Amino acid sequence: MVQFIDRRLNGKNKSAVNRQRFLRRHKKQIKESVANAANRRSITNIDSCEDISIPRRDIREPIFRQGDGGTKERIHPGNDQFVFGDKIKRSKTKDSDKGTTNSEIVDEDEFVFQISKDEYLDLLFENLELPNFKNNQMNKMIKWKTHRAGFQTKGVPFNISIIHSLQRSFARRTAMSANKKKKLSELEIELNKIQSIKPNQVDEEQRLKQEIESLRKKIESIPFIDTFDLRFKNYKRQPILSNQAVMFCLMDVSGSMDKITKDIAKRFYILLYLFLTRTYKNVDVVFIRHHTQAKEVNEHDFFYSTETGGTLVSSALKLMQKITQDTDRYPIAEWNIYAAQASDGDNWADDSPNCRELLLKKLLPNCQYYSYIEITKRPHQTLWHEYEKVEQSSNNFAMKNIKTVDDIFPIFRELFKKEIT
Repeated sequence: MVQFIDRRLNGKNKSAVNRQRFLRRHKKQIKESVANAANRRSITNIDSCEDISIPRRDIREPIFRQGDGGTKERIHPGNDQFVFGDKIKRSKTKDSDKGTTNSEIVDEDEFVFQISKDEYLDLLFENLELPNFKNNQMNKMIKWKTHRAGFQTKGVPFNISIIHSLQRSFARRTAMSANKKKKLSELEIELNKIQSIKPNQVDEEQRLKQEIESLRKKIESIPFIDTFDLRFKNYKRQPILSNQAVMFCLMDVSGSMDKITKDIAKRFYILLYLFLTRTYKNVDVVFIRHHTQAKEVNEHDFFYSTETGGTLVSSALKLMQKITQDTDRYPIAEWNIYAAQASDGDNWADDSPNCRELLLKKLLPNCQYYSYIEITKRPHQTLWHEYEKVEQSSNNFAMKNIKTVDDIFPIFRELFKKEIT
């Protein structure tokens, strides 16, 4: 096997093209693991650290291999099929032990490491933001931005600093071998002196040679790099002054919302709540539960109250309108207003047109962004069809359908993905 090592110098903070591609592939796998973890976790531990597994075959650096091919001149006894000049199709390389081709060999070993809670949440909410953010009065709200902050001894593989790790390795090897090399030099000088003296002092010469050999083995046994040498890039969040925002969370808790549907809705709102508190500081969240009547509740009652009843969606929209009209609480000129509504789509047929009118005339003109998720596997009912009309006429309204738990995180990212400008 032949290995080619590219020793060309790269610019500051850059690496070879192949290595960049290699690291990007790892980051993609890590983000996929994080997305899967967000779906399978329970509500109570959705924001804890996470174990990440990467197949062992994917952590190997790309290398060139010298394979079969080229022009060969051989005489094969018993050949009665080919003559000089014929081209023979190259056969697939077989594994000597298993008798399988290289492409069929599956490496099931995995490289497993753990990322911290902060790293997990950073990857979970990467490239997400509140859409249509408006520059109103600069006041309480602080947005967090991640920036470089030195180095640390622990971290994920794609954050490793090769230069600083090698510098630490060089310093350690120098410190551990300096005295040995100094003594080795002295012994070699002494040996040369003894060898020049006659008659030869065989015993002393043999002793010096043994000591020299022993010192050389000790120097060679010092590892080139150790886990103690590894340094990882450290990132910290820095507060940046931003604008005020309030998020209205409207959840249907009527009798048609079964346990599984409510659990999906709660998962969505917990993701939203984590995103807001992780990305922004002092953002207000208003929790509204509704059946035939709507009520503003605290965080605990929003997620754990067992109150239920019939369905009248417009009651939640009217309560939200009432709160936004309170000039002492959320003046429209000073606040960015957002809303996220979750329902199974079940509503009184004659109430769905009222919901459309409330959105178009009362709420959306004052909202930066309104998102609606319908959690159902059934055919859509009147509420969905009325909201489709709203989506067609408003650019600050978005609606998605969630059918299973696996849909939560992808749809959440679609609703709050950062706009590329």
